[in-house]
Amino acid sequence: MRLWVGIIGFVLILFSCGNGGDEKPKPAPVFKSSIPGDLATDVSLSSAIEITFDEVVNLAANHGITVNGDAAEASILLTKLTIDLDLSYGTTYEIIIPKGAVINTFGVSLEDQIQLTFTTEEEIIVHIDENLSVSNSSQQAINLYGFLKDNYGTKAISAVQSNVSWNVNEAEWVYQHTGKYPAIATVDYIHLPFSPANWIDYSSFNFIENWWSNNGIVSAGWHWIVPKFQASSYSTDDYTYKPSETTFKAANVLIEGTWENEVATADLDKIASYLKLLQAKNIPVIWRPLHEAAGNIYEYNGGTAWFWWGAGGADTYKALWRMMYDYFEAEGLNNLIWVWTTQTKDHDFYPGDEYVDIIGRDIYTNTDADDISAQFKSIQELYPNKMVTLSEMGSVANFSDQWTADAKWSYFMPWYDYERTNNVNEADFSETNHEHANASWWTDAVSQDYVITRDEMPDLK
Repeated sequence: MRLWVGIIGFVLILFSCGNGGDEKPKPAPVFKSSIPGDLATDVSLSSAIEITFDEVVNLAANHGITVNGDAAEASILLTKLTIDLDLSYGTTYEIIIPKGAVINTFGVSLEDQIQLTFTTEEEIIVHIDENLSVSNSSQQAINLYGFLKDNYGTKAISAVQSNVSWNVNEAEWVYQHTGKYPAIATVDYIHLPFSPANWIDYSSFNFIENWWSNNGIVSAGWHWIVPKFQASSYSTDDYTYKPSETTFKAANVLIEGTWENEVATADLDKIASYLKLLQAKNIPVIWRPLHEAAGNIYEYNGGTAWFWWGAGGADTYKALWRMMYDYFEAEGLNNLIWVWTTQTKDHDFYPGDEYVDIIGRDIYTNTDADDISAQFKSIQELYPNKMVTLSEMGSVANFSDQWTADAKWSYFMPWYDYERTNNVNEADFSETNHEHANASWWTDAVSQDYVITRDEMPDLK
């Protein structure tokens, strides 16, 4: 009997020790991080103001949180305190969260005051050029440029790229899955050396006329392919745009008598003749040649140009752009709106305000809407007199997320998916997945009231 009494007594002693007055007090909540960080600068006006603690907390009844000395509206969800604040450009904000402002689930209050300071971005003053760079622009080009300007910053215009070259297959695919045609259809004169042929003929453009007659906008690019070597004749395999595959030098294009100059001049004459066919039909063209010239030159050590037209460096590239521009001017082409594509960090490649109407940016594999917005803003800040467009994109954040983050592109254009849209009559044309922008991405885009589709376009004729 004494043994059992002894055991029970021991257990009672242990229980008493485990629940007595020796229990450690619960710690106070601890500040972990904030968005924006303390002393952050150039903070976006769309940035959330969030303070994170190491545990679940609640607001005290009279929390006393202030922003620049004024009482602040705040709320808490689990560990995150959010301050409701309408930010202004170029302003410094001081947030003070006094001790006792938040309480953890054990009733223990914040012990130390938290003080955070950050400064917002400066406002970019945008004054878009009143007129096009081309002298004596056609009335239709003037109308189109005016339409782009009128909508800039408030609405974005949807666009698609042709599948490789000469069609509107991507537009048909978008229509199939959304019931809307994008407003802009883009073609590519990449096969210029082979046209006219039974498989490609740039003088046959009924589909472009139909697009324009239905109030659609026409855009064109040019992956300018050149011979891989000097010869008297070439096969279809003897052309490239890659500098590593050709002896064709951009610098020699500028020198009369070189084989490069002869090839380039003949190409300019040929493509000008095709563009004149569109001009004769009063069709204006958003024209984006010689794109992405800098490649990775400024991105990292050992970076290179992706295309032959950028491989000769910035000065050669600018001279090549101006050569094309002046050649077209002399030919009387007045239906073009010129788009130059920046890689960012490549202002040395910029041909000059008098040769450019719109700045393009190509972005791939980036789902961070805030980063995309930062790219937009940095470009707009550098070129405050030009509209900025997302001239190519693929596998990026939903357009609604970009727009909410203040990436106010003039227009946006996903690149094509060769396998998906190379033949509108194949079974896989009906599938919703896409290499660069699937059907759900497009559904999100065209459902926004600030995205213009072809059915919403005015007659710009």
